[in-house]
Amino acid sequence: MRVFWNLFLRLGGWTLQGSFPVHLKKYLIIVGPHTSNWDFVVGLAFRSKLQLQHAKFLGKEELFRAPFGFIFRKLGGFPVNRQGNTNMVDQVVTLFNTHESFVLVLSPEGTRKRVDRLRSGFYHIAQKAGVPIIMTAFDFEKKQASFSDPFFPTGDEETDLQEIIRFYAPIKGRNPEQGLAHLLTIKS
Repeated sequence: MRVFWNLFLRLGGWTLQGSFPVHLKKYLIIVGPHTSNWDFVVGLAFRSKLQLQHAKFLGKEELFRAPFGFIFRKLGGFPVNRQGNTNMVDQVVTLFNTHESFVLVLSPEGTRKRVDRLRSGFYHIAQKAGVPIIMTAFDFEKKQASFSDPFFPTGDEETDLQEIIRFYAPIKGRNPEQGLAHLLTIKS
């Protein structure tokens, strides 16, 4: 599949900016801005290019139903029930704590729609599990994937989330009007 995905990226004009910290054993990747189903496809392509097939993702449980649910499981997905009060953060922290090597990919928005705030689950997962966050952006305007340095939550959630939003603010997703720039707080 690597040949297919490399061809997909080359024909699409996609490039990498910077390097990905492949030396880490445990980390949380957040991909944003999440504005389209194409984010998943581009993500699969870069996952292959960077040889991150071991990276897992969470998805709404409806994706994991027949007839195509087996595909999402095969791709590394874990179904999530978004209706209940299931304490997902602690469940995911347990996954990090019980594996020698574990990589999870999430969207900080939790949806493809425009949001008024980032979801904080990813932040609490990284903080409780003691793992860094790697911010990953797919800029559809520049056809470029970029990555942050490993970012460890400081415990100052508001300041840390603004730092994350600053990383994503200039990025143009597939549907740029659903991006994250409007969440940037200007402090004087």
